[in-house]
Amino acid sequence: MSRRIAIVEDEAAIRENYAAVLRRQGYQVATYANRREAMSGFEQRLPDLAIIDIGLQDEIDGGFLLCQSLRGMSPTLPIIFLTARDSDLDTVSGLRMGADDYLTKDISMPHMTARISALFRRMEAFSQPDDKQQQVQCGSLSLDLNRMQARWKELAVDLTVTEFWMVHALARFAGHVKSRQHLMQDARVVVDDSTITSHIKRIRKKFVQLDDAFDCIDTVYGMGYRWTSDRD
Repeated sequence: MSRRIAIVEDEAAIRENYAAVLRRQGYQVATYANRREAMSGFEQRLPDLAIIDIGLQDEIDGGFLLCQSLRGMSPTLPIIFLTARDSDLDTVSGLRMGADDYLTKDISMPHMTARISALFRRMEAFSQPDDKQQQVQCGSLSLDLNRMQARWKELAVDLTVTEFWMVHALARFAGHVKSRQHLMQDARVVVDDSTITSHIKRIRKKFVQLDDAFDCIDTVYGMGYRWTSDRD
């Protein structure tokens, strides 16, 4: 069965151009012009991946609101922002809302489709894990690869697909410093350094919300990040 992608973009020509390219790639595509139409569609059927613009008709930040609502409906559904807004503030805001990736509209179509394919590959990898790696335990952290669930001291941590991959990449090699480049490779993410940094900040915040004493992700300046078990 082909994957279903939702495109939420208020400019009709841009929306249909993206849809045509993705349909030629074999995807089913549903298109929406604004947040209200998209929410109505999502309530009927969730897509397998959503591509969202930030400004949607009369709502300057409608895409951010839509991302929050969609993330509430599914903590793991891949979400990509595709927008003309390229400020660091918008990028960080998008990732904080729960998006997996943030692209600007000057991206080439081959690059965009490669990022989409990467997200789907990561979903597939987690749905078919190796038997020996179905569970990862590192101190108070437990990861269930079959269900793509993370738990900290028995409390569920709501991680996006990208965040789960990053935690998995760090925790599997606890104590080892992972450079941003190595973290991208291990987590199968194709993003830039600033995006990795934003994801790490968001991951930390989610753990701290469950445990004020959480301090297992070290920033090793000039080198990268390291997971340290709380039971070492």
